[in-house]
Amino acid sequence: MSDTRSIDAPNEVRPFKDHGHMDVVTLGDFTLGRGVFEPGWRWSEDVKPIAGTDSCMVHHTGFCLSGQMTVRFDDGRELSVGPGDVMDIDPGHDAWTTSDEPCVLLDTGVRGYAKPA
Repeated sequence: MSDTRSIDAPNEVRPFKDHGHMDVVTLGDFTLGRGVFEPGWRWSEDVKPIAGTDSCMVHHTGFCLSGQMTVRFDDGRELSVGPGDVMDIDPGHDAWTTSDEPCVLLDTGVRGYAKPA
């Protein structure tokens, strides 16, 4: 079945503990999130209490629209994500906003992201 829905009218909005939210649109088997990670956002502070895991166990794939974020994997590797970057981020990481503006990401790996365990 063909369908459309505006990300500006999401099926659900998942608030983080502080510093932002995830707008989620689901069409059939496809889920897309628009994450708004405000300055000061850090996964280990803003999502960990919701997820209940030691690190983010979601596989993220998507695109950065604005702002910047650093991702630190459990093995110590780091990468930066910024405007125009296409990302493929494996599970097992922490992340935080590093820009003075919100980091806004489109992410296809959010079916269970920022939902209570």
